[in-house]
Amino acid sequence: MKRFDSQNDRSEAESPKPPRWAQRLIRWYCRPDLLEDLQGDLNEYFARNLKAKGAGRARLIYCLDALKFFRPYTVRKPDFLNLFIHWIMLGSYLKTSRRSLVRNKLFSFINIFGLAVSMSVGLLVIALTTDLCSYDDFQVKKDRTYRVITTYQDRDQPIMNFASTSVKVGKKIRETVAGVEDVTILSNGFSGDAHVGEKVIPLEALWADHSFFRVFTFPLLKGDPSTALREPYSLVLTEKTAQKLFGKADPLGKFVRFDTLNYVVTGVAKDVPKLSHMRFEALISFATTEAKQPRTDSKVYSWDNIWQNYVYIVLPSTSDPASVQATLNKLSRQENAAIKNKKITVALQPLKEAALGRKLENAIGPTIMPIVVWILGGLAFIIILSACFNYTNLSIARSLRRSREVGIRKINGALKSHVLGQFMAESVIIALLALVFSFGLFLFLRTQFLALDSHISDLVSLDLSPKISLYFVVMAIAVGLVAGFFPALFFSRINALQVIKDVSTMKVFRHVSMRKALIVIQYTISLIFIATTLIGYNQYRGFLSFDLGFTTENILNIRLQQNKGNLIKKELAEIPEVREIAQSMMITSLGSIHGTSMKYMNPDDSTMVWLNFVDEHYLPVHNHKLVAGKNFTLRPKKGEEREVIVNEQVLKRFNIANKDPQKALGKMITVDGKKLAIVGVLKDFHYGTMDKKIEPVMFRYSSDEPWGYLNVRISSTDLPATMASIDNAWRRIDRIHPLDAKFYDDQIELAYSQFVVMVKVIGFIAFLSICIASLGLFGMVVFTTETRLKEISIRKVLGASESGLIYLLSKGFLSMLLIATFVALPVTYFFFDQVVLTNFAYHQPIGLSELLAGVMIVMFLAFLLIGSQTLKAARKNPANVLKSE
Repeated sequence: MKRFDSQNDRSEAESPKPPRWAQRLIRWYCRPDLLEDLQGDLNEYFARNLKAKGAGRARLIYCLDALKFFRPYTVRKPDFLNLFIHWIMLGSYLKTSRRSLVRNKLFSFINIFGLAVSMSVGLLVIALTTDLCSYDDFQVKKDRTYRVITTYQDRDQPIMNFASTSVKVGKKIRETVAGVEDVTILSNGFSGDAHVGEKVIPLEALWADHSFFRVFTFPLLKGDPSTALREPYSLVLTEKTAQKLFGKADPLGKFVRFDTLNYVVTGVAKDVPKLSHMRFEALISFATTEAKQPRTDSKVYSWDNIWQNYVYIVLPSTSDPASVQATLNKLSRQENAAIKNKKITVALQPLKEAALGRKLENAIGPTIMPIVVWILGGLAFIIILSACFNYTNLSIARSLRRSREVGIRKINGALKSHVLGQFMAESVIIALLALVFSFGLFLFLRTQFLALDSHISDLVSLDLSPKISLYFVVMAIAVGLVAGFFPALFFSRINALQVIKDVSTMKVFRHVSMRKALIVIQYTISLIFIATTLIGYNQYRGFLSFDLGFTTENILNIRLQQNKGNLIKKELAEIPEVREIAQSMMITSLGSIHGTSMKYMNPDDSTMVWLNFVDEHYLPVHNHKLVAGKNFTLRPKKGEEREVIVNEQVLKRFNIANKDPQKALGKMITVDGKKLAIVGVLKDFHYGTMDKKIEPVMFRYSSDEPWGYLNVRISSTDLPATMASIDNAWRRIDRIHPLDAKFYDDQIELAYSQFVVMVKVIGFIAFLSICIASLGLFGMVVFTTETRLKEISIRKVLGASESGLIYLLSKGFLSMLLIATFVALPVTYFFFDQVVLTNFAYHQPIGLSELLAGVMIVMFLAFLLIGSQTLKAARKNPANVLKSE
C-alpha cells in the first residue's frame, strides 16, 4: 500500500504543469476578488486538455487563455491610480474636517486647547531628553570611550560608587592590559588665582596627562595637541579664559603664575561645549603633579586613593569590553589582597552614561539619572493621554450626530477604510493645529523650567534645532493618531441601520460606559497629582523645620577662598552686629560629607566616621549640646593634635565604655594613624541630610588643616547695612574674590531644592491635569444638557423645581468624581507610605488634610462647571424649547 502511494505521489509530481510565466501574468493583472475563480477555471481546462490533446497543446491553450482574459473587467487598478484616489479622498477628509471644526466651535476649542496645553509639556520633555541624550556627541571616539569607575566598601560600611578612581588603575591599564587603544588620566581639585602682570583671575582647572587630546575631541585653536600637555608646568587655556587673561594678544609661550610657580601656555582650546560631561577653564599637565610629588609617594599612587582621579580608556572597534572588564576584575582582586578591611573594584562605564546614567559620587560634571527622564516622560504621557481622553469622550458623545453623517456616507458607497481615514485625518489636523499653539506655550515653559533651579540651566539649554522640530511634528501626528484611533474605529463600525440610534452608551465593562470610565480615569489622575503635590510640599517644610540638633538661625557662613581666617576675623570683629565667629572646614547638614577611618581597641576593627575640623568657638556658636566632657580649649600647636569630640553614635558603634558618655572621656581612639583622646561627647545631631540616618561623627581641632569657612553669628535690625559692612570688611583683605556668604538657613533650603523643583513640576502637572479634565467635563455637561433640554422642559412643566433638575443632571457626574476619589486616595497614600517615604530616614506622617484638600478643590471646580450649565438649562423657558413639538 505504501509502495502504491509513493508511486502515485511521484507520478503527480512529474505530471505536466501550466507554464509558470502565464501563472505569474494572471496573478499580476487579475483583480484579487476574481483571481481564485479564474485560476481554478484555467487549471481545470488545462487538466482536461492534457488528457485529450497532450501536454504541448494544453500549455499553448493555457497561455492563450491567460492573454485572452486580460480584459477591463478582470484587470486590477494600478497602484498609482489607488494612490491618486487616496489623495482625492484626503482632500475630501480635509474639507469635511474643516467643516466639522467650524460647525462645532466649542468642542473644537476644547480639543485644540486641551491638546495644545498637554503637548507643550511633551515638547518640553522632548527637548530635555534630546539634550540629555546629546551629551558628548561631539566626541569623535564616544562609542569606544569608557570611564573607569570604582566600587568602594570599607569593612561594615555600605557600598559606595564613585566616578573617580586611583592613578594606579590608569598606569596599570596602560602597562599591562591588552586590547586598549589609549588611556588618559585626569585629576580635579586645582583652583587658584591666575596672575598675568597686574591681572588676577580666579581659575579652576583639571590635571590632564599627555594623551588627553588623543582620547577627547577638544580642538586646539593654537598649539600642538600631541605635545601641549607633555612637559611639567604646561598649561592649556580655553578660548574664553585666554581672552580674560591676555585679551587679543597671542598667549602661546607666555607665563601664568599660580602662587610662586610659573606655568607656560602651550595651547588654546575651543570653549567646552555645554553638553559635555566634563567642564574646565584650563588644563594643567599631569606631569606637574609627578614633578611635585615623586612616584615614591605611596599615598598619592596607592590603590585606595580614589577620591579625585579619573581614568578614561579608548578601545579598538574590534575589542570586546567584556574581556577588558575581566582583566580589570583580576587586577582588583590582586590589589585588594594587599590592603586590609577594604574592597575596591573597578569597572568600565560607557562615555554616554557619564551624564545620563546612574548617580556616582565625585562626578566630574553634571549627572542626571535616567529614571528622572522616564518620570518626566511618564508625566507628560499622562497629561497628553488625558487630553486624548477628552477628544475620545467628546467624539463619542457626539455620536448621535456623527453616526447619521457616517450612515449617509456608507449608503452612498463609502467603505470602512474611508470612514476610518476621515476621522483619523480630522484628529491629526486638530493635533497639528494644537501644535502651533503648544509651540508658543513651550517657549514660555522653557524659560520657566530653566529658572526652576540653577542646576537645570547648567545641565541643559533646550535650544531648538531641525532635529527637535522634526520630533515635535512627529509627536503631534502621533498624538493625533492616538486621540483619533478609538473614535475612528468606533464610527467605522457603524452600519447604515444604526444611523438613528444613540450608540454613545457602548460599554467597556459591564454596566460602565466608555464616557464614564474616561472621566473617572481623568479625575483619578488629577487627584493623585494634587495629593502628591501637597504631600511633597509638607515633607519639604518638615525638612526645613526639623530639629537638626544644633542652631542655624542668624548664622552667616563665609567661604574663605584660601584667605587667612584670622585676618578676616579681625576685620569682622569690629562690626557691632557680629556677635560670635567660629571656623570650620565644611558646612554640615547640606549633603557634603568628609570621612576618615577610625579604630578603637581592636586594630582590625575600623569604620568610616564623618568628620569636621572646627575651632573652640564652633560648639557655642551652633549651640551643640555636650552630654559629657568639655569643648576644645586651646588651639594645638602644629603637628600636636591630641583631642577629639565625638557624638553618641561613635560610642554605640565601638561600645566605648559600655556606651556611657562620662566613662568614655579620656579613652584613646586611632584616627589617621594618630592617637586622640575623647574630651567631649555630643548629643547626636544631623551631619547629613534627612534622607540618611544619624551616623558616627567626630569634631577635630588641628592646626594642620586648612579652614574653609567662617561661621558668623549676627544680630541685626538692618540686615542690608550689616551685609554691606561685612562686604567692606572682606574687600579690605581680598579685592580679587567677591564675598561668598550665605545664611545657614538659606543653605539648608538650597540643599533641599530638588524637593522644591519636584513640588513645582508635579504641582504644575496637577494644575494642567485639572484644567484638561475640567475642560472635558465642561464639554460633556454642555452636550448632556443640550441633548436633554426637552426632557428638562417637560419635567419643569410637570412641576419639577430647579434644584431638583440640577440634582438630576449633576448626580451622575458627581458620583463619577466620588469613584475617582475612592480610587485615587488609597493609591496615593500607599505609594508614599510604602515606596517613596521609606527612602527617607526622617519624614513627616501623611495627614488626612493633604489627601482631602485635593478632593475639595476638584469637587468645588466640578460643582461650578456642572451647576452653572445645569442651572442655565433648568432656567430655560419650556415654551421656547417645546414650541416646535
